[in-house]
Amino acid sequence: MIVVAGEALIDLVPQGTGALAALQPALGGGPFNTAVALGRLGSSAAFCSRVSADAFGEALLDRLRETGVDVSAVQRGAEPTTLAVATVGADGSAAYSFYVDGTADRLFSAPSVLPSGTRAVSFGTCSLVLEPGASAYEELMRRASAQGVFTALDPNIRPGLIPDADAYRARFKSWLPSVSLLKLSEEDAEWLGGTPQEWLAAGPVAIVITRGGDGLTVFTADGGVYAVPGERVAVVDTIGAGDTVNAALLHGLAVRDALSRHATAALGPDGWRELLGFAARAAAVTCSRAGAEPPHAHELTD
Repeated sequence: MIVVAGEALIDLVPQGTGALAALQPALGGGPFNTAVALGRLGSSAAFCSRVSADAFGEALLDRLRETGVDVSAVQRGAEPTTLAVATVGADGSAAYSFYVDGTADRLFSAPSVLPSGTRAVSFGTCSLVLEPGASAYEELMRRASAQGVFTALDPNIRPGLIPDADAYRARFKSWLPSVSLLKLSEEDAEWLGGTPQEWLAAGPVAIVITRGGDGLTVFTADGGVYAVPGERVAVVDTIGAGDTVNAALLHGLAVRDALSRHATAALGPDGWRELLGFAARAAAVTCSRAGAEPPHAHELTD
């Protein structure tokens, strides 16, 4: 079981240009997208979050159930669902503004136990920024790591949600001893202001950096650096691409029985290049269609 902990929200995606373009609601949130992608790839997955009881919340849970994701660890609340308004650039890249005050997912509380059979827990995005839920997710991360559970982190930086950048950077560094696998984009890495070598020294066994169409690079604790090129595709938008990479990495590790620090460290150059190539292919499929629509397993078979 791979547990994904974090927010589920509604993306409002413009259907044209200009400030008053019609907005199409779409199911989203980095952790939510990761959980859906894991389900589509065939992994045993569960979602751990707090979701509104409103119509949007019901739609989010329906999608998870349809994808085979276990939602028994989802808490419910009467507060509204978080909204994210997307702006899609000419190159397909997406930027967001958020409506988060008083929403349900901010009131998440850490569960006393994880779902039975949990081998890995994935964290990231808004849920690690917005209090009081952020502290609850942080507590869950530290506890899972202390129990020997494989932990994955994708900070997925949203600067508009971070009121004190220096405080967040310090908090990020404090998480690293509890992180097994760190995944982040080039833009995230630049904003955080550190280096893979510095972050590896703090705890992770491997760090994967995504470089958009240029591919992915992994830095390992034993000094290895392995890269693969991106898959060429006509980009519709990049919504959910990084979340698909998260899921593909975790799924690939699970298939290899490598959801442990020791096993991940033993992958070697060929294992990492194969895994990164799989993640690149999965992300390319997501980029080839509108919104966060990660691939099913059959779409990635050679």
